[in-house]
Amino acid sequence: MQYGGQPSPIMPDGTLLSFPIPEPADPMTYGELMYKGQSYFDLIKSLNPNTKLDHDSHCHLDPDLLSEPLYRYKGWRPLFGQTGAAQGHLAKCGIGRGDLFLFFGTFRKAELYQGILRYVKGAPEVHLVFGYLEVGKIHGGFENLEEKVAYHPHAQERFRERKNNCIYEATEKLSLLPGKSGGGALKYHPNLVLTKEGYSKSRWDLPVFFKEVEISYHTRKSFKTDYFQSASKGQEFVVKSNQSVLEWAKELIHCGSLNQ
Repeated sequence: MQYGGQPSPIMPDGTLLSFPIPEPADPMTYGELMYKGQSYFDLIKSLNPNTKLDHDSHCHLDPDLLSEPLYRYKGWRPLFGQTGAAQGHLAKCGIGRGDLFLFFGTFRKAELYQGILRYVKGAPEVHLVFGYLEVGKIHGGFENLEEKVAYHPHAQERFRERKNNCIYEATEKLSLLPGKSGGGALKYHPNLVLTKEGYSKSRWDLPVFFKEVEISYHTRKSFKTDYFQSASKGQEFVVKSNQSVLEWAKELIHCGSLNQ
């Protein structure tokens, strides 16, 4: 929300519609991204009539997990781009093929009131997991990219000369749940909410076994008496997984796929 100005909506049907952050240098606009016949801008304006964005405001669609917002070339799979220090952190941690990204963001429940989409009065802003991507391929060269990848923000000219720039492409199928695609967006389920009930959004309710695993940007001191204090800055928290973490991630994706 710090960069987009408002939380993404938990739509009335449970869809977790993550709004991309504004980015004037990117070619894509909120007006051309679509959800069930409405542009992302129309939805943003309905939820926040005072938004400073407009139909032609440019945005950074990343991660790109839903097939519906744009025309897709044959063979398209979900994509996630990263560059600079953030990608350097991922590389230092050894992120590669077979690793799993879980994406979280700031969300708030929305409802239709007299045909108008609005945030539910009194509904809190929470951090929740809205999507996932298992790494199948990492694109680091951008001269001969297939059309299904070449549209991505991190394939554009302004990113190509940046240090450590790359694009992660999803596997065809998810290793943890072979019946699922290798990446995608989830639908709302209470288990996806990271924020502890009644607390500010950065205070998470993580299972106790996370105390025994290494989480980048955090230490044992991040675990308080009754919550986990997530770092306020840090785009990627890398978890050195064990079987408990893998089962937790598997359950999150399963729960978020029940209504799809």
